[in-house]
Amino acid sequence: MADDLSHQLTQTTSGQFVTNCWYVALWASELPADGLVARTLLGRPVLLFRRQDGTPAAMDDTCSHRFAPLSMGKKLPGDRIQCPYHGLEFNAEGRCVHNPHGNGAIPQAAHLRGYTLVERHQMIWIWMGERPADPSKIPDYSCLDAADPLHATDPGYMMMNAHYELVIDNLLDLSHISYLHAGILGSAGTIVADIEVTQNDDIITVARRSTDGETPGMLKMMGAVEQGDQWTVISWMPPSCLLLNFGCGPTGRPMEEGTGYYAIHLLTPETDRTTHYCFSAVRWNVQTTDRALNEEVRANIAKMRRFAFVEQDGPVIEAQQRRMDAATTPLQPVLLSIDAGPVQYQRILRRMLADDR
Repeated sequence: MADDLSHQLTQTTSGQFVTNCWYVALWASELPADGLVARTLLGRPVLLFRRQDGTPAAMDDTCSHRFAPLSMGKKLPGDRIQCPYHGLEFNAEGRCVHNPHGNGAIPQAAHLRGYTLVERHQMIWIWMGERPADPSKIPDYSCLDAADPLHATDPGYMMMNAHYELVIDNLLDLSHISYLHAGILGSAGTIVADIEVTQNDDIITVARRSTDGETPGMLKMMGAVEQGDQWTVISWMPPSCLLLNFGCGPTGRPMEEGTGYYAIHLLTPETDRTTHYCFSAVRWNVQTTDRALNEEVRANIAKMRRFAFVEQDGPVIEAQQRRMDAATTPLQPVLLSIDAGPVQYQRILRRMLADDR
């Protein structure tokens, strides 16, 4: 296990990403009916827009002629994108369909690469690999589809200035909530926990359960018991999507009798040092019935989670990245029992990288 984690800490600088898989390009609400959206994904500049029928489309955001960003151009009728520099036009699949110069001949090299997109679970998913895209492999976030809007937070986004694997490590080892998020997501009662790591196909789940402790502030706000059992059950779905069941209930009673929320964490590498981080949350077994109170809880969950990510997780993970970059000798991490989940997902991710190559 030490070799696996050492490999992780010294190889996150490689700039290599699994490509034959699905990533979240952005929230569906961020892609307007008109207009062009530029986003760098897996180190590649990508242009995203909607066709006239509303379906999403994407292609490389670099004109094949003089490399101007197509996102600085404009969308024309017929789902065409016009380069702002010399007027070449590209269809929604990235093929050059109009050259206004000379005899209008279109060289084969003028065509750009288009990408397969699927709009599902309020997200725009993109497949950037060479193999045929398989929509059945899109991670399941149907909890968003079925949610009462009053019980789900608005889509959230932040940029993390660190390699995306460091963010996954943070999420798969939630022992840190008792320290980094004390009073909000964790408490003294969540430090000691039973940890179980399971694997189902390529999905890794890490469950932490604490017994008869003080309920963290986030759950108290939702009408949970003041004292009882707490749990975090988080699943990693390759390559970089996670779903957390965070909740609590009466001591010794089944989880279903408690309350909590599903936390959605969607990580897409921008570069090997920056990560697009999309997030949301959906409450389950809601025990507060007053509408005004639920609106207040909804707003507070979003506010407190953003604070935890931006003001607490973010600075530590970004500082961790800087320390790793500045290291002049190989890093040899000390391993603890809480590292079992990160080690297991790393093995799967390295295998997927090898398969891609």
